[in-house]
Amino acid sequence: MIRRWCVLGLLLMLALPLRPSRGAAAELRVAAAADLQFAFTEVGEAFRRATGHRVTFVFGSTGLLHHQIVHGAPYDVFAAADVDRIEQLRARGLIVEGSQQVYAQGRIGIAVSRGTVISVERLEDLASPAVTRVAIANPEHAPYGVAAKEALINAGLWERVRGKLVYGENVRQVLQYVESGNIPAGIVPLSLARSSGIRFTLLDAKLHRPLVQALAVLRTTRQEGAARSFIAFVNGPSGRPILRRYGFLLPGEF
Repeated sequence: MIRRWCVLGLLLMLALPLRPSRGAAAELRVAAAADLQFAFTEVGEAFRRATGHRVTFVFGSTGLLHHQIVHGAPYDVFAAADVDRIEQLRARGLIVEGSQQVYAQGRIGIAVSRGTVISVERLEDLASPAVTRVAIANPEHAPYGVAAKEALINAGLWERVRGKLVYGENVRQVLQYVESGNIPAGIVPLSLARSSGIRFTLLDAKLHRPLVQALAVLRTTRQEGAARSFIAFVNGPSGRPILRRYGFLLPGEF
């Protein structure tokens, strides 16, 4: 009987998730807005070199990632493309209180494939008959899609362009549409403009509400210390220059 209970106890111990010991390298899962794909890939590698902690990113639209988190997705950190989704999670008790921080402000612009002969240098050019389709992220769940819609509305172009809009699930998909040449033009973040497959024209920031972005540690984390370290790294002297290089404005600059 004693032997049986020992075996059962061992099995229970093996079934329990392990928590890292103090100072041990962690494996973080970070849900991040798609506009961060290039910048955060670089940030994650720099963070690994500096701390030993590895980061796996899941990039997607802020709204869809928010939906996953509300329904129990086991991420450690959420880096949203707006502040509202972080505040909504805080109101639900789904983030570690006090961990939320603003980390950047984004910009948007027009992208066209380098292989196209169409000239699109102003927002008004999107209304030209030569531009048969225009891609933006779905404004129902993507903050950058909301900004693109606002820019078109405020420029008086929404009714002229809406009939040829193609919605991407997120801004990375919009970029892929344009890079491939399948869609003549799209509105994408400045942070993705370093793609060699596009020509990019920055839009006037006054055409849309500021794209202020925030991140936080999630209650589901089992790696709170490492998750807080990642946020500090993003907003610290190592992470901030990387974000600036990809076109983000940083706290204190807006």
